[in-house]
Amino acid sequence: MPRHIFRLIVLLVACAVIGYAAKRGFTVKSFYEYGHYRGDSVAQIASEKPKYRGVGYCAPCHAERVAEWSKGIHNSADLGKIVKCEVCHGAASEREPRGMFVVSTSGPDHPTNLRMSIPTDTRKLCTLCHERTTGRPAQQPQIVVADHAGTQQCTVCHNPHSPTLNLVFAEAAAPAGDALAGKTKADACAVCHGAGGVSKNLPGPSLAGQNATYFTNAVKTYRTGARDNPMMSAVAQGIKDEDAGDLAAYFAGLKCESASPRDREAASRGQAIVSKCAACHGADGRASNRSWPSLAGLSKDYLISALDAYKNGTRNNAIMAGILKDLSDAETESAAAYYAGAGCK
Repeated sequence: MPRHIFRLIVLLVACAVIGYAAKRGFTVKSFYEYGHYRGDSVAQIASEKPKYRGVGYCAPCHAERVAEWSKGIHNSADLGKIVKCEVCHGAASEREPRGMFVVSTSGPDHPTNLRMSIPTDTRKLCTLCHERTTGRPAQQPQIVVADHAGTQQCTVCHNPHSPTLNLVFAEAAAPAGDALAGKTKADACAVCHGAGGVSKNLPGPSLAGQNATYFTNAVKTYRTGARDNPMMSAVAQGIKDEDAGDLAAYFAGLKCESASPRDREAASRGQAIVSKCAACHGADGRASNRSWPSLAGLSKDYLISALDAYKNGTRNNAIMAGILKDLSDAETESAAAYYAGAGCK
């Protein structure tokens, strides 16, 4: 046998012996017990301190918040949407670094010595899932951030623990009232609000077709001083809850009338602006929730004065103030013109 062939065979045998010895000497006995990893690692992983504790860990101290979450869209397995507490608030435990591949079973825990983070910039957090992007599943609610609510934080309109639109304000049931009795009592309102609840440039807004729940709530706010108007504040003191319910039922059953003919140019300018209002007040000026006012048929001047009052703080409402703060005077006028000319049904 040639010498170089002999040397090659010896080298191959030596490599095989060294490889076999290395496998026997460096491979732990539990390797491949459950697959391509050490079987002993299963016990080590099981003993590792969890970083994410789960909703059950939060529930004893935050039962109300967990209850809101559990009934909301963020806990909807059917839709594939499970957003748990620690997704937004961070892990409830931490681990102390012990080196590479070393199990850590210690570290600070909430609430003993670890504070959970409370998101302050919800626009940045919520849009991780809800900003409109190409390829995002259609069933995922998506928004164009700049057009949705400007620089306003998401939590102004949405309950962060149950963020279906405007769950912050649950819709109240319409109050019981006698429309026939309300018709008689409404004569006193006609001086400012017009006969049949249609103002026609009188000092007060039209009431025909207005949501009954909103009407009764407005009377209460004038009575308690939460809203201030020299005329209405004084009048509301003499309106009992029964009277308010009767008047609300009467006006809600009437057909509103457009305050002015539809100005196509103004309507076109206002249509893009009122996209911020549509979620609550409806694209056609009819509110989606009976606790909010319908705007169709209200006069342009009244709407402008009301919007200005929200902007300057005369009327206090965090949602309205946030949405309107970036609206220019020209945009306010266009939005008012749009709703003033909206058709009534």
